[in-house]
Amino acid sequence: MAKVIISCAVTGGIHTPSMSPYLPITPEEIARSSIEAAEAGAAIIHLHARDPNDGSPTPDPAVFMRFLPVIKQSVDAVINVTTGGGLNMTLEDRLAAPLVAKPEMCSLNMGSMNFNISPAAARVKEWKYAWEKPYLENTDNFIFRNTFRDIEGIVERLGKAHGTRFEFECYDIGHLYNLAYCLDRKIVEPPLFVQSIFGILGGIGADPRNLLFARETADKLFGDQYVWSVLAAGRHQMAFTTMAGIHGGNVRVGLEDSLYIGKGELATSNAQQVAKIKRILEDLSMEIATPAEAREILHLKGGDRVGF
Repeated sequence: MAKVIISCAVTGGIHTPSMSPYLPITPEEIARSSIEAAEAGAAIIHLHARDPNDGSPTPDPAVFMRFLPVIKQSVDAVINVTTGGGLNMTLEDRLAAPLVAKPEMCSLNMGSMNFNISPAAARVKEWKYAWEKPYLENTDNFIFRNTFRDIEGIVERLGKAHGTRFEFECYDIGHLYNLAYCLDRKIVEPPLFVQSIFGILGGIGADPRNLLFARETADKLFGDQYVWSVLAAGRHQMAFTTMAGIHGGNVRVGLEDSLYIGKGELATSNAQQVAKIKRILEDLSMEIATPAEAREILHLKGGDRVGF
């Protein structure tokens, strides 16, 4: 069995500050949390930025540049910068920081979709900032745009221009077929790092049968040309990543995907989630990949060829 790559999504653009006091907000908090996660065993750190004044998602490259170099100088982890950004950002907004940073890896969503997190608003009793409640509630009328032209343009501007490779985020089975279309047309090149995502309202549900079906479909479409990873939202996080490991996959955890470490218990850090899934996988006799091994598996360009 190949070594398991652990990715950690540190803050994201979905959860809001009122949901957890442990969500990293400022550049200093994001840097510290990323370094701790890498030291706990994460080979890849997936990053969004937030306005340090109110915690709202921001595409500002200047904010990214307050934490990207700090992380790079402190740990050897692969830095993966979002191209998904936050809700309501334009495509140009979403690409602003990646085009400056030229990272080893970026996320790339493989289709447009409804992305509804409005039910989360009902669970918050007190709001820290005025932007949070409408940000969440308005997602019942939100479409996350990623057209085929958008996808090809991102690959051209980042992948072919700067050597960045991608974490292909697949929220549904149809997204795997979208990626297969791109592979057939040679828009993307193997090995593909395929991130199957479960439990987002608007995407495929967190049913164990769906995880197996996603794996079978990816095997059929990509054969030996892909590396598979899994993340699941909220309470499904640890169960699904454990199941992915058992079925030969890699895993992603982090406060972007779930704010909890156990039932009703908020995670106090990203490192806490990384340490938990690392322990589970090692208890199941799996070996954890180092950043150097992840770079080799995914054919990454190396941290010396980025823009920060």
